Amino acid sequence: MTCETWQRKIDAYLDAELPEAETRELDIHLRSCASCSSQALTRSELKRTIHLAGKKFVPDPELRKRIQSSISPKVSGRRWGWIVEVGATCAAVLLLIFGSMVWLRQSQRQQLVGELTDLHVATLASANRVDVVSSDRHTVKPWFQGKVPFTFNLPDLQGSSFELIGGKVTYLDQSPGAQLLFTVRKHMLSVFIFKDSPELDRALGSSELTRKLSFNLESWTDGGLRYLVVTDASRSDINELRARIVEAAR
Repeated sequence: MTCETWQRKIDAYLDAELPEAETRELDIHLRSCASCSSQALTRSELKRTIHLAGKKFVPDPELRKRIQSSISPKVSGRRWGWIVEVGATCAAVLLLIFGSMVWLRQSQRQQLVGELTDLHVATLASANRVDVVSSDRHTVKPWFQGKVPFTFNLPDLQGSSFELIGGKVTYLDQSPGAQLLFTVRKHMLSVFIFKDSPELDRALGSSELTRKLSFNLESWTDGGLRYLVVTDASRSDINELRARIVEAAR
């Protein structure tokens, strides 16, 4: 395919609407084409800006009244009818609140996962992927001192297939954190570290593997920190790197 053809597919790629085979092909193309990578980065940042703007949206205060009015039974002229009407209205409100809570949690999770994926894609598409370039963990770790409100240890990768590329400061929901970049057999892995918070815990929950676009994502907490991995590498690679990170934190 030509670059023009690929660029027409970038929006569908970022929205996870491409077939899996085309997604893999576009992943490979983005790593080798500066023009398409730049397009992906620009559109990814635009989508992220729209996501952040959506947080400021406040629903119409009349929405609940309209919903209640449309679903409440019209009971009149019947003994105890007002009790039935009040009960139905309360049930509708409870159902609305419960549904809103479920939707809000799913929305927060999808938004956070989307932001992390966008950050990973933007890093891959950038000419300067990291701010501190080093495979030496004793160089990368001190670089973050004073730049993020926590400290962390980096794993010993000697004898493994992994290599540390470096790291940079990044932000998730306006909170500063560390983004570390690793490679394993030509696959890139972004390891994000943030100070854990009730909001992150509610949105991401316990450790689990999910997928967004063609990427695997895994999240866990350790020592008050939230770790998140985004990569197209295999689950076994994620598990091995996670084990090394957890061991380094001990």
